Amino acid sequence: MTYATQQQMTDRYGAAQLVMLTDRAAVASGSIDAAVVARALSDSDAVIDGYLGGRYTLPLVSVPPLISDLAQSIAYWKLHISEPDPKTRTDYESALKMLKDIATGTIRILAAGVEPASSGTSGVQVTDRERPFTEETMKGFI
Repeated sequence: MTYATQQQMTDRYGAAQLVMLTDRAAVASGSIDAAVVARALSDSDAVIDGYLGGRYTLPLVSVPPLISDLAQSIAYWKLHISEPDPKTRTDYESALKMLKDIATGTIRILAAGVEPASSGTSGVQVTDRERPFTEETMKGFI
């Protein structure tokens, strides 16, 4: 399951921008190269899975809008073969920072079917040693 689609990328960045970034043939075709977009989206999915894998059960049952937004920012950055503009770089760095926050639990993904991975325990476990000073051991001192 991908976290973003080519259509979402087109809606967000525009067809002309995607043509400029993906039409890498020797003779330009003037259309979006779906294989290049699919590769960038696949790479962004791998990055996101790397961050979410420690906290959430993968694959996610549904894609929260936040994750889709982060996937688009990462994929757009990956489409650039030369130095991207400062906004694209800032969006990419912000997406990675947000993924780190999701991985540490600072930001939680709240969507149907998205649950944190269970650690197998439920609650705090306390192990206490036997108390050395009890009524029995203190006879004669009390």
